[in-house]
Amino acid sequence: MADTATFSPSRRFVIAALGIGTAGFVVGCNTGTTAPTGPITLTSLGDYVRVGSDNTITVYLRHIEFGQGVSTGLTTIVAEEIDADWSQMRFEHSPADNAKYGNPAFGGMMGTGGSTAIFSSWQQLRAAGASAREMLRQAAAKKFGVDASDVLLVKGKAEGGGKSATYGELAAEAATITPPAVESLQYKDASAYEFIGKDRDPATFFGRLDTPDKVQAKAMYALDYQPEGVLTAVIARSPKFGGKVGSVDDAAAKAIAGVTDVVQISNGVAVVATNFWAAKKGRDALKITWDDSAAETRSTDAMIADYKKVLAKPGLEARKEGTGAAGLRGAGEVITADFEFPYLVHAPMEPLNCVIDYKPGESAVIHSGSQMPTGDQGAACAVLGLTPDKVTITTMLAGGSFGRRATPDADLVSEAAQIAKAINGRAPVKLMWTREDDIRSGKYRPMAVHRMTARINNGAIEAWGDRTAIQSIMEGTPFLPPGTPDFSSIEGSNDIAYDIPNISVDVHLVKNPVSVLWWRSVGHTHTAYAKEHFFDVAARKAGKDPVELRRTLLAKHPRQLAVLNLAVEKAGPLPAGKTRGVAVHHSFSSYVAEVADVTINADGTFHVDRVVCAVDCGIAINPDIVRSQMEGGIGYGLSAILGEALTLTDGAPVQNNLYDYNVLRMNQMPKVEVHIVPSTEPPTGVGEPGVPPIGPAVANALLAATGKTYAKLPLGAKA
Repeated sequence: MADTATFSPSRRFVIAALGIGTAGFVVGCNTGTTAPTGPITLTSLGDYVRVGSDNTITVYLRHIEFGQGVSTGLTTIVAEEIDADWSQMRFEHSPADNAKYGNPAFGGMMGTGGSTAIFSSWQQLRAAGASAREMLRQAAAKKFGVDASDVLLVKGKAEGGGKSATYGELAAEAATITPPAVESLQYKDASAYEFIGKDRDPATFFGRLDTPDKVQAKAMYALDYQPEGVLTAVIARSPKFGGKVGSVDDAAAKAIAGVTDVVQISNGVAVVATNFWAAKKGRDALKITWDDSAAETRSTDAMIADYKKVLAKPGLEARKEGTGAAGLRGAGEVITADFEFPYLVHAPMEPLNCVIDYKPGESAVIHSGSQMPTGDQGAACAVLGLTPDKVTITTMLAGGSFGRRATPDADLVSEAAQIAKAINGRAPVKLMWTREDDIRSGKYRPMAVHRMTARINNGAIEAWGDRTAIQSIMEGTPFLPPGTPDFSSIEGSNDIAYDIPNISVDVHLVKNPVSVLWWRSVGHTHTAYAKEHFFDVAARKAGKDPVELRRTLLAKHPRQLAVLNLAVEKAGPLPAGKTRGVAVHHSFSSYVAEVADVTINADGTFHVDRVVCAVDCGIAINPDIVRSQMEGGIGYGLSAILGEALTLTDGAPVQNNLYDYNVLRMNQMPKVEVHIVPSTEPPTGVGEPGVPPIGPAVANALLAATGKTYAKLPLGAKA
């Protein structure tokens, strides 16, 4: 894969994004800190920009805010081009509408994921801001009786001819002006940026827009939404993946005070009650006989053994360089290792939930932390027999996701719609997944086995093989033609950048009933670990320093080489008593290198003390958020490689909650330093690229000290 990636929207796309010809008036509420004295009029200047009569500027987000900072990042782009004062800026989630708010990275479907929010919106929102700015300039020129070229716009005000007006005072007139042609838009030069690329300064730049309401407990998550008369539902699902309801005795459940309904849906039995605890007690009282005829019955060890059996033969070819697999036969020494990766749970802090208010034959309104709003809308339509114009998706803030809320089958909304339909819409229904539900019955990062092979000859890696057995996320969907490799399974292995003459990458897409889904950084979570750790193993076998060999083999990939060099430089000399590992990886069009300093204690336990990270993500819209995302990604990835694993016994999950699903504890979090490569390239993703390199960096530190290959995850407590 090339070392550059840009998103160049077509003229047709930019015009659609601007919403040219859709100006109008909307009455809304002030979401800022100053209480309005009366109703605030919001004037539309395109689909993405609203200017309030109180001089606020609201940006409509097609991407959900679930902690990653996208509400600030996208708003910053508009604020820069419209010449706003930061105190003016607000955000709202947009309606579910593919035509207006579709993500081009998702084929035009609305959705947040793949670290595409900033990447895909950069040019679009620059155009939206610049167009609104020029409409305001024209309105000011008309009001002041001067030429537009004599109007100065700065910090949300217009000045000209000795007169001034706020954007709020100009908005209604601006909405009547024909938007400028896209080709005529002039964008601010980077040297004049007030917000983009700037660190937070309390005197001028107030930081993340979502923080104040969260600190003051005003932020509304889906979990907070509690309409009058709402009923709560929980679902009993099969304890084994692929199991179905055989028979149900619900008499004891219906006898629980507060339980109003027990209904069977496609994947279980729902108990509906006047409150959560009654619903949960009712579920506990159900007597269900499960049909396990199509269920998974193997335990984890047996599944891993079966995965390894399929690796004896070639899989679907994903990449071939030189002579491919044949290059592994020849002079020198062949080394191999099987890397085992377990199922991983997303475990967002806010478990899945949504509220549906269904009026049979008329409408449905759904409040949810929706990561794919139009997908959820379509699922509700299919269940309820309604057209999309009758189903409203209100996207709320969400407490994390890491991919869990982005389900192709819209499982959460589909279940809620089935329940609402079963009770004939007599009350709003709030469907709750408990954390135990999500851990034991959710969707997971697929389990995988990589068989890594390399041929070492005369101090060089002359051939490289990466064969994977993994359950496909995409198979069976329109996104994956039959008989082709699942790109989400081999991303990061098929585009290995090292200049090795013979490369072979292939994959077996195994099948089983366990439900799988993309997990933060998707395939890169395992491909980066296998690639970068095995590279160190091979480099040491060749008698080469792993960092120096990386430098040699990345000569044709300057951006990867640059982050590697920066991270190593900033890490400085290795402190006494510590061991060090390095990894570099390209994912989601960004480049990240990480250096991990590790202490191995006398009893064999180890602690990751410090991580130095270098990231090239093009223009860093909000450097503080970039650093936060790298820090969070490092913690998330470290959690996975140290302790996380969902294991099965006879087809049923062993883990239940965070007491036995071992996420990272605070005392395990290392000190993290993040260095951002200055760049004029378009911005790329930062939500996920920090995750992949941390695992192999730590494993490489352990390898440097012990000489062992760390091929089975999680690593546990001892080196």
